[in-house]
Amino acid sequence: MTATHTPAQIRALRIENPKARARDFAAMQGITEADLVAAYVGHSATAINAAPDALFPLIGELGDVMALTRNESCVHERRGVYKDYHSGLHAAMVLGPEIDMRMFPSHWKFGFAVVEAGEDGPKRSIQVFDVAGDAVHKVHMKPESNVAAFHALVATLRLPEQSDQLTLIARAPVEGPKGDPARADDLRAEWKTMTDTHQFLKLTRRLKFNRLGANCAVGPQFAVQVARDAITTVLHAAADQKIPLMIFVGNPGCIQIHGGMIEKVVPMGPWINVMDPRFNLHLRADHITEVWRVTKPTQRGDAISVEAFDAAGGLILQIFGYRKDAPPVAWDAMMASLPVLETELV
Repeated sequence: MTATHTPAQIRALRIENPKARARDFAAMQGITEADLVAAYVGHSATAINAAPDALFPLIGELGDVMALTRNESCVHERRGVYKDYHSGLHAAMVLGPEIDMRMFPSHWKFGFAVVEAGEDGPKRSIQVFDVAGDAVHKVHMKPESNVAAFHALVATLRLPEQSDQLTLIARAPVEGPKGDPARADDLRAEWKTMTDTHQFLKLTRRLKFNRLGANCAVGPQFAVQVARDAITTVLHAAADQKIPLMIFVGNPGCIQIHGGMIEKVVPMGPWINVMDPRFNLHLRADHITEVWRVTKPTQRGDAISVEAFDAAGGLILQIFGYRKDAPPVAWDAMMASLPVLETELV
């Protein structure tokens, strides 16, 4: 699959509409965001090696930056330094005190170093896209960032072939709720024996459920549907009551996590936003179709989350209570207070 416009045409159209956000502009033109960035290779973009093992040791040298991971409905932005990188063939991790991520390297296909003109000088970023041309992760330089390290990264990771056109593969459709109702009892029995939240995906995969399908099937002991505005309620209550959270936002190639307090929650049209000095969240509340309160047993007590899904059944975000320093008593109480919707059990 190739772009419907040539790189020169894309650049010309961008001149006519310079203020639209890159993602919105690409959608208006019927191209992907990766096509848009690639059109500037040889101009303001350099194609670089996108493999996490190559990228992250050098990204760590950039100093204080902004990490951005998003999906169609939610953007997660976190200031910090990339520290404590752990390589992995199927899953890699960054475990810094501020930037906390899980990366799935098979989706890190196209990488670019971008330098654009800005009102206050050059805007520098690292941008990574998957085989469908969707953004996986971005790193935005800030005034405090190390510009010399950025130039060193580009020099080291620059690809020999600097193409301004990409060959992409059509995006896989979002999978709706999946599961075998005949195995619901098996799901409940095995769910009950979990000792760690990380066992959940292996459990559901083995029983041929996906996340939403498992929530629908497991029954009210472990998963109940709550009001669509529950995420907004939770964010406001957490800020007002100073309840620390863990907020997970991701796409097939990357999950980014905020751990700690939130302070300033700002509704703006269809968006609900967290606007803190080191953490921003931008959520299209109108994209939320279902919200589930989910309980998973662990060795340290139940881990309770709220999970928001879109109309296609895609996961938008998850929020847990922050468990690092103490049991999340206030979080658990807030979860218990959420009104439960009547749902038909499998």
